[in-house]
Amino acid sequence: MAASRRVAISLLLLVAAMASSFSFSPCTAQSSSSCASYTFSSNQQYGSCAALPRLGATLHYNYTAAASTVAVAFRAPQPAGGKGWVAWGINPSGSGMVGTQAVVAFRHSNGSLVAYPTVLGSYAPSMAPAAAKDLALPVSGVSAEENGKAKEVVVYATVALPAGKGTKFNHVWQQGSSVAGDVPAAHPTSGDNVLSVGSIDFSK
Repeated sequence: MAASRRVAISLLLLVAAMASSFSFSPCTAQSSSSCASYTFSSNQQYGSCAALPRLGATLHYNYTAAASTVAVAFRAPQPAGGKGWVAWGINPSGSGMVGTQAVVAFRHSNGSLVAYPTVLGSYAPSMAPAAAKDLALPVSGVSAEENGKAKEVVVYATVALPAGKGTKFNHVWQQGSSVAGDVPAAHPTSGDNVLSVGSIDFSK
């Protein structure tokens, strides 16, 4: 419960900060050759990527128009020497945290690296794995790995985008330094952690 309260307070402060002082801005699209310079563990190939403007994160993606899906690989610096968590998600209906559907990854107490989809449906989300029926955007292929050499966590997922909504969406990414009781604890409420939001067009 304490972890959930800390997450709730963090999200409240984040939404307030965004509402008062931040406007969304596009991410920086990089060329295909620049994206290709990163070697994934299984030689996955992504045609596009965006250097996200906060937290040192990068999003690689392949958009498939016929299926209206986007396969993503979210890379973020490993927080707290592997004791923290990272997350990336899309808000299909708004511009803030509430309503965001995210994939989160962290080191479980059993030693395994876990990754799953979760829904930030309120100011006090449980951060628990979301059931398929609760996902507005169907997600498949969720997994995560650590790149020890680069000191990064990479989260993989394929997201089915909503029909008729185009290819441009608000998205959110985040990292926190601790996990309590196998639940991501609150992230910092200042600096880059309260500015890690933006918009992205998956067709570019």
